[in-house]
Amino acid sequence: MGKHELLDNPLLGIFFRSIDIPVNRDSKISSYKAFKQTGERLERGISVVIFAEGTVSKYYPPQLQEFKNGPFRLAIELKIPILPITSLDTWKVMWDTGSVYGSRPGICHIFVHKPIETAQMTVEDADLLKDEVYKVIKQKLDENEHR
Repeated sequence: MGKHELLDNPLLGIFFRSIDIPVNRDSKISSYKAFKQTGERLERGISVVIFAEGTVSKYYPPQLQEFKNGPFRLAIELKIPILPITSLDTWKVMWDTGSVYGSRPGICHIFVHKPIETAQMTVEDADLLKDEVYKVIKQKLDENEHR
């Protein structure tokens, strides 16, 4: 899933038109349609990457933002595990679109955590799951910050 504005980018637009699920974050209908499409893909066994913050931090350097509930409710409803992934320093290579702080070549360090099972959860557990995933990612970011 990605913000629909990415479809207008001359380079990224080609990529996003072929695999992205665009979402207009200002439209509840667009958000609903995007999550419905996401659910359909997941049910077909297609992996989906969702940035649970639903936004890019307006602070530089970035700070982890509060997560939205939708991805966690969806995972619980479909009984699929969450695979938390921490992007430790991607922002140093490209901030948002690269237009404000630029972009540069570099190596990004990504940490893949252990999957978190949702099979025994109910939608009432969505907040707990959201908080657990946030804690896992935040802890890794904090560890990396002190290195």
